[in-house]
Amino acid sequence: MAWLRGRDPGLTALRRALRAAIVTPSLLAVTYLGLGRPTVAVFAAFGSLVLTLFVDFGCPMRERIEAQTALLLGTTVMVLLGSLAGRTAGLAGAVTFVVAFCVLFSGIVSSTLAGATTSLLIAYVLPVTLGGPVDTVPERVAGWAAGGVVSVVAVALLWPAPPREQLRTATARACSLLARRLRAEVDCVPERAAHEQALQAAVREAREGLADLRKTFYGTPYRPTGLSMSGRALVRLVDQVIWLGSVLEQEPAKSGDPLSEAVVCEVELATAVLLENSAALLRAETPPPRSLDPHLARLDAARMRLERAMVGLLPEKVAVAAPGPAGGPGTGGGPLPATATAAQHAPATASGPVPSTAPGRVPVPAPGAADALIGALGPSFRAQNMSFVVTSIAGDIELAVTARLRGRRDRLLGRRPPGSDSALSSAQERFAAHLSRNSVWLHNSLRGAAALSVAVVVAHLTGLDHAFWVVSGTLAVLRSNAVSTGQTVWRALLGTVLGFAVGVTLILALGGHPVVLWLLLPLVIVLVGLESAVAAYTAGQAGFTVVLLVLFSIIAPQGWRLGLVRIEDVALGCAVSLVVGLLFWPRGAAAALGRVLCEAFSDGGRYLRGSVVSGLSRCDGTGATGTTVAATAATVPASGGDDRRRASASARRLDDAFREYLAERGAKRLVLADVTALVDAVAILRLTADAVTDLWSRAGHARPGDRGAAGAEILGSCESVVTWFESAGAALAGDGDAPGPPVGRPAVDAALRESVRRDLTAGTEQSAATAVRMVWTADHLDTTRRLQADIDAPVRAAAAAVARR
Repeated sequence: MAWLRGRDPGLTALRRALRAAIVTPSLLAVTYLGLGRPTVAVFAAFGSLVLTLFVDFGCPMRERIEAQTALLLGTTVMVLLGSLAGRTAGLAGAVTFVVAFCVLFSGIVSSTLAGATTSLLIAYVLPVTLGGPVDTVPERVAGWAAGGVVSVVAVALLWPAPPREQLRTATARACSLLARRLRAEVDCVPERAAHEQALQAAVREAREGLADLRKTFYGTPYRPTGLSMSGRALVRLVDQVIWLGSVLEQEPAKSGDPLSEAVVCEVELATAVLLENSAALLRAETPPPRSLDPHLARLDAARMRLERAMVGLLPEKVAVAAPGPAGGPGTGGGPLPATATAAQHAPATASGPVPSTAPGRVPVPAPGAADALIGALGPSFRAQNMSFVVTSIAGDIELAVTARLRGRRDRLLGRRPPGSDSALSSAQERFAAHLSRNSVWLHNSLRGAAALSVAVVVAHLTGLDHAFWVVSGTLAVLRSNAVSTGQTVWRALLGTVLGFAVGVTLILALGGHPVVLWLLLPLVIVLVGLESAVAAYTAGQAGFTVVLLVLFSIIAPQGWRLGLVRIEDVALGCAVSLVVGLLFWPRGAAAALGRVLCEAFSDGGRYLRGSVVSGLSRCDGTGATGTTVAATAATVPASGGDDRRRASASARRLDDAFREYLAERGAKRLVLADVTALVDAVAILRLTADAVTDLWSRAGHARPGDRGAAGAEILGSCESVVTWFESAGAALAGDGDAPGPPVGRPAVDAALRESVRRDLTAGTEQSAATAVRMVWTADHLDTTRRLQADIDAPVRAAAAAVARR
């Protein structure tokens, strides 16, 4: 049992195998021996076997029963459709292509549907290849429905497995460990030497937690999500938590200013508290009495004080006493979220109370105040960035938990928590995202549909006794590319030969006695159920062959001849799969991954460029920031929903291509850690664009001023960042050389420093807020440039592998 638990966590495969071993022989006995209906018996046995052994919904019991019932209805419709379509070879081939493509492509909607595709296809393939008169259709449908009903009851009552929500657990653990790292950083501020060891341990544990989250997220062949609001929110959390880990990896700069350190520590501590409570809420089976609202309010207030300090406190420390310009604040846009009123009522920090200024004004700074402000914005930018990320994490966790705990009435009526989108709109986005020539899922769906269609036509034209196994052989060996399909052909044939040898030996040794075969059937079903979890692919094929030999020897005794027929059929099916694989996927998953990475880098860079242009267009009251920026804004549309949707769609296609690459058999040409770093970089690039958009979302057009040169510097920095990603993507797709190390830029450019000085001299809070936003936008680009430095080596290694191939 210890050995089995090590390979089958929670004994999930054993539970399925025991259910099938009880249900299938029992139902076969009732329908074949009791009712004397061979057709009903065949479909009842296959229905119970397929719906019990080949699917595993690990969700809570209520959702599990709903999924099993929906699958029962869907497969019953497939049996009816397959029975009607199998009249002629041409009709069967055409309908098979449409049905197979719809089943395979619809798997993008949810991982539950993707995991049920094998059951749906078998339910269609069995009747379409067995043939038979029309008057047998009712018996087929009745047999399958009976098997399905019994399987639903068995899943509910026979050793139900506890819900497996590994992604939720791993996400909550990663959040807790990142919060512990933040607390350790705060402890190190007053006396680093005393807490250095604890900080290093916290950093190490946080990295391990993130690695475990990645392993859990990418450890399934399908993206672990569905159309439920809780599932969609949980998947969004993964990218956000990984991005938070990237933000924390940036070594916090030292401002040397006690007040700045105090407000930064206050934000970090509030961030840690919110992250800890968010993790606890995500773990909880029932919602705690307190929501996250108090902790969100605390973090929001701390961030307001931080931004207020950057706008007013530092210039005030070096200010020359002088009134601000007459007329009060400008009317073109708003300040940072920290308003003057909030600052006046803010509590005292560790370094003393927060001074207040007249609404809309800041003191006129002395020379050097711009440098002081820009220097202090280094650590404050990191704190502001992580607070934005954690606020997004907390919002998605609340949405996931609220949606998961809705009542049945709310679910039926389609009532959604505020801020959530509908399942229909989410499904439309996913379908639209994969209607692209670079979509791995689209390629696989077309290839699978073509292979099954050709196999059905070949089976009908050759008139084989057991045409079902031609198509099942095609289905069994269909994999990601022609090379691995060829490897799987030999494994499938070897497994079939081994299974044939074992099965025939048993049948001959036991004399084909029906009582012995009935006693043998549940045993071999248990072995097959366990082989899927603890044994190799070849062993699984062998075990399934033994089950079929025993099953058909009971219903239609043919002895060893049945095994020879199946070897012939599977060999033909494997040949069909190999040919279709060569035609539809000649270069494999690695090449597809490179093309999708190219597209994702390009779309993410476009979204970042649009976000920056949109922000810079608000730097002047006229909406233009100088000739260069104005010209760019005219040619590059400001970032909006289209850019974000395009970047999100590319990220979805990349996720599927990466999973296909992980599942591909054979040796990997690239180091897995390098590929993972590139995939993470796409998510960080997109989320950075989100952060820039959020940074400027609360600002209207600022008062007119000479910010053109500073805007041009920021835009130039943005262009260098985006161009690097585009060149890297082209190299990964085999269309050029790797761009090399990213071009570094000064921490603070001269024009940006001069623009900040002028905005501070203007004496209004609005102008100072614009200066802070411009500096933080430049910081976001510098952070992205550091990301480029981190992935430079993986890009060059991947590009070299592409060039060799």
